[in-house]
Amino acid sequence: MQITSLIEKINGGNNPFFKELYGSDAVVLKAQADRYIKYINEFKSIYGNDDVMLLSSPGRTEVGGNHTDHQLGRVLAGAVNLDNIAVAAPNGTNKVRITSVGFDPFEVDLSELEVTEFKLTPGNIVRTIAKEIKALGLEIAGFDAVIHGSVPEGSGLSSSASFEVLIGAIFSNLFNDGKLDPVDNAKIGQKAEHACKKFCGLMDQTACAVGGFITIDFADKANPVVKALDFDFAQTGYSLVITNTGGSHGGLDEEYNALPGEMKAVAKELGQEVLRPLSMEDVVKGIPAIREKVGDRALLRSIHFQADNSRVVYQVEALESGNFEQFLELVVESGFSSYMYNQNIFVGGETKHQNVALALALSELVLKGKGAWRVHGGGFAGTIQAFVPNDLLDDYITTLESVFGKGNCHKLFIRSKGAVQVEL
Repeated sequence: MQITSLIEKINGGNNPFFKELYGSDAVVLKAQADRYIKYINEFKSIYGNDDVMLLSSPGRTEVGGNHTDHQLGRVLAGAVNLDNIAVAAPNGTNKVRITSVGFDPFEVDLSELEVTEFKLTPGNIVRTIAKEIKALGLEIAGFDAVIHGSVPEGSGLSSSASFEVLIGAIFSNLFNDGKLDPVDNAKIGQKAEHACKKFCGLMDQTACAVGGFITIDFADKANPVVKALDFDFAQTGYSLVITNTGGSHGGLDEEYNALPGEMKAVAKELGQEVLRPLSMEDVVKGIPAIREKVGDRALLRSIHFQADNSRVVYQVEALESGNFEQFLELVVESGFSSYMYNQNIFVGGETKHQNVALALALSELVLKGKGAWRVHGGGFAGTIQAFVPNDLLDDYITTLESVFGKGNCHKLFIRSKGAVQVEL
């Protein structure tokens, strides 16, 4: 669409599609409209093309199933209204040229799609995504794009997965009439990371590609089952708040690696590679025989896995039946299980800095009986998640930001659309 027509249709954000992506707050919509117009104009100044397409890819939040995916368990996740956007257009060449705000511009020659240096770089991501799309029998060709991200890095909202499925959506919508299936787009994004020797799961890319609430069952590792849920979060009267507690993930590799390692150690002693084929009863019955060998923390973490893996099923049932109060109770249960059994709230032996634990304590003081709160993602440091009634939103944010700093609470919602062309 011509740039002048696009800017007219953006209309200060006062259009139905923007409201689906960003909500109904007039100030937010105006800010988003200004954002799109800024990068449309930047695209024009850099590449000179006046006929462009707009695309948006959301970040994601893990809602249920904390540290279950690496044991081939179940997860519940949702797309959020912080996103990566692209202004893109075919350029008639065999080269992809991208200006990504905050990063150096880069170029990828589509005649050279093999990754030879196994580093996770934007160029290698584009290269692998193009290769995999071509392998599906779809078209690839050169394009120009300006990309701007509002998904904070290190927030646990998957800025990298959002970028990956955005690239897939650009190829799909510019050259294939949007024919790339969202789940295939997610799998391609995962392959892009694997090609660079970062062996992530599929949850992040799938939530970003599909949108809304999704549940994934990883029991069949090669073919995980993905299901989108028919639930309109916007009608609940709640906001999703992700709070950055300021803790750094640096130097925590040993903690993160120990968690799946200990679960797998229990599984191995009970005759399996991972915990998924086992039941809670199997774990409990095995404790006397294996306790000294694996240690109590490993057993507690295995108990957490069995409980949280089952809990996802009940969370899905609660959402599908419209029982949001029951869903909130299950979120709180999941959070307590992570604290008591999975033990990924703070680093053992560290008494002075317990950012995540403090944020959870403050959340309970404000929300007990009226909302839900839990660790977000890997744990030990970083972010927490809360479902906050809108009438308590100001109180909640004021309380948390008084401790962790202004701007560290991100008010979000679960948006229904995944990686899409922005249709105005």
